[in-house]
Amino acid sequence: MAEIRLVERFPQLTTAQMLAHLVPPPQFHNASFESYVPDDEYPTQASTRDVVRNFFTQPKSSKLFGKAAPVAAGIYLDGGFGVGKTHLLASAFHMAKGRKYFGTFIEYTALVGALGYANAVTALKGAAFIAIDEFELDDPGDTMLMTRLLGELMDTGTRVMATSNTPPNALGEGRFAAADFLREIHALSARFTTIRIDGVDYRHRENTGRAVVCTPQQVLEFAASGGVVAHDDFASVVRHLGSLHPSKYVVLIEGVDAIVWSDVTPFTDQNDALRFVALVDRLYDADIPIRASGEALDAIFPDDMLSGGYRKKYLRAVSRLIALTHRSV
Repeated sequence: MAEIRLVERFPQLTTAQMLAHLVPPPQFHNASFESYVPDDEYPTQASTRDVVRNFFTQPKSSKLFGKAAPVAAGIYLDGGFGVGKTHLLASAFHMAKGRKYFGTFIEYTALVGALGYANAVTALKGAAFIAIDEFELDDPGDTMLMTRLLGELMDTGTRVMATSNTPPNALGEGRFAAADFLREIHALSARFTTIRIDGVDYRHRENTGRAVVCTPQQVLEFAASGGVVAHDDFASVVRHLGSLHPSKYVVLIEGVDAIVWSDVTPFTDQNDALRFVALVDRLYDADIPIRASGEALDAIFPDDMLSGGYRKKYLRAVSRLIALTHRSV
C-alpha cells in the first residue's frame, strides 16, 4: 500500500509525451465494432455502428454526374450521455490506418494552449485520423479555435470523427449571438455527416443515481486499504489544479489506483469548477475509483452553475462522478 498526495505532484510534459497520451482511455483500448452491443430498443445504435464502421471504406471523392464530388471528411455523432458514442469513436480509431490521435475536446484545446496554435498544427498535420470526444461549445474562443484547427487538418486530407450532445447546426444556439461565431459553427457543420444515436445512459443503469458519500472514518480506512491511493483534502486539490496546465492532469493521476478526498464542499468559483471537470474527465478515462467524505460529489455544482452556459459540462461530470464513486477497486 502506498498513500500519496496529488498536491505534491508537479508533472512536466514534452510535446511528444502530450501526443503519446492522445489515445483512447484504458477501458476502450480493445474496443471494436464487434464488441459494441447495441440496445435493441434503440435501432439507431446498430445503424450508427454500421455507418461508422464503413467510414474508412468510403473514397474521399465520388463521381456525381461525371464530376468528382467530395465525400464528407467527418462524422459527427450526436447523442446523450452514456449511449455508446465513445465506444464507437474508439472502435473507429483502432480501425484507422496511419498516424492517428484520440482525445477529448478539452485535451485538444489544452494541447493548443500548451504548444501554441502554430506548433499544435505542425504536430497534428499529416495525421490520417483525428477523433474528438465530447466536442464542446461552452467557450466561443475555444470553438472557433478548434474550427480553424480542424479546417486546416481536413484541408490536407485528415479525416475527423467527433462526438457531442448537440447537432452541429444547433451549436451555439441560445448561448452566443455573434454572427461571426455562428458563421464558424455552420462552416464546421458542412464538413460533417451528422448521425443521431439514441439510448439510455448505461452509467445510470449501473448505479443508484447518487454519488456514494463516505464517513471520515471510512475514508481513512479506504486510504489504507491497498494499492496506490491519492488521499487529499478536497479544497487543497482544487487549489492545486489552478497551479497546473490542464494538459498535465493526465500525468498528475498516472499510476494512481484510487482517489480519496476528505471534506468535499460545493464550488463557489466557476474557474475552479471547470478545472475540476477537466480532472474528472481524466479520472473517468483512467477508470479510477473515488471515495469522498463531506458533500455528495453529485451536489457540488450549485444551481447557478447548472443553469448557466456550462450546464452540459457539469452534468457530464456529475454522471461520471456518480459512476466512479460506485466503482470497486
